[in-house]
Amino acid sequence: MTRHASPTIEHVAQAAGVSRQTVSRVINNGPSVKPAVRARILAAIEELGYVPSQAARRMGGGRSYLIMAINDRARTIENWRAGRGNDWVDQMLHGGMLTCEAHGYHLLIELIDTEPDRAARQLDRVLSSLRPDGVILTPPHSENAELAALLKRRGIAFGRMGSSARHDDGINVFMSDHDAAAAAVDHLVRLGHRRIGFISGSAHYAVSDAREQGYAAAMAAAGLVVAEGDIQHGDFTFASGAAAMERLLRQSDPPSAVIASNDEMAFAVLHVAAGSGIAVPGALSVVSFDDTPGVRFSVPPLTAIRQPISALAETICTKLIAARGGEAVAGDHLLPFELIDRQSTARPAPAGAFHPAP
Repeated sequence: MTRHASPTIEHVAQAAGVSRQTVSRVINNGPSVKPAVRARILAAIEELGYVPSQAARRMGGGRSYLIMAINDRARTIENWRAGRGNDWVDQMLHGGMLTCEAHGYHLLIELIDTEPDRAARQLDRVLSSLRPDGVILTPPHSENAELAALLKRRGIAFGRMGSSARHDDGINVFMSDHDAAAAAVDHLVRLGHRRIGFISGSAHYAVSDAREQGYAAAMAAAGLVVAEGDIQHGDFTFASGAAAMERLLRQSDPPSAVIASNDEMAFAVLHVAAGSGIAVPGALSVVSFDDTPGVRFSVPPLTAIRQPISALAETICTKLIAARGGEAVAGDHLLPFELIDRQSTARPAPAGAFHPAP
């Protein structure tokens, strides 16, 4: 087989002894190609080193071969500018990009404002420009009914990733945030903790309510009272987590353990505790949510609920690509979470050990 510096679809057709149209059907995963012929064409593509033109694929198959994920603009940019990065996005890219690559697709991320009306206008413009085959709505956009309605009007397959709310349309891939928060409480209760504080996330995210409700339900099931002030509200940022922890410390009888609704706020809890002379886990146990890579390097490493972000992205991309191929994949797809036990949780210290040093 003759190698070419810049192989074309015509070269592949000639090498495989088929028409250009047959090669195009194989490239676009089209029907009506015998397995033996498909295998011969794929072998020719491999041997020649042919890379299909994305533009040609779009024209030939009526697909864009693009899956687009939209992410919270303000929070993502804030994290980037502060040098904190965004581990959630990184893990989504890991699961989503590799899955798309395996199916001949590309994954793009667009940043969209949280405000509902502005988000719908921005998404409409992006859809007109890129014409993706599928769209991933991540929190808080996954709770925006206008975005779902827009995608349905345009006939574009879409999925919600990481939304704990229940929906009767689209592809919904999630873990149970309610049960995960309950598991965090149960872990601390088994260690002997009876006063457990909780730092919630942003009210814009449905997962915040689900996690808070799971915490409250598990406390009630264990026969424990949630005292006034034991629930403090944050917004998933380091600053809000620090402020919430400081409020918990001002209580006359602070909790002996704290659950933070994401890793960034849990890092803030460790920071405030260290600055107040409170040893973790000697005088305070801490449980986090998400289990992004940084929790392994905190001091001490954090016990955390591992949200299967990469697996969520892999699943939703697989479903969106299947939907574009005509498969019926709409509905709920629940993935399991894990509680990873590390060095930030232990049995409670003797009474009074929690109070900060004077």
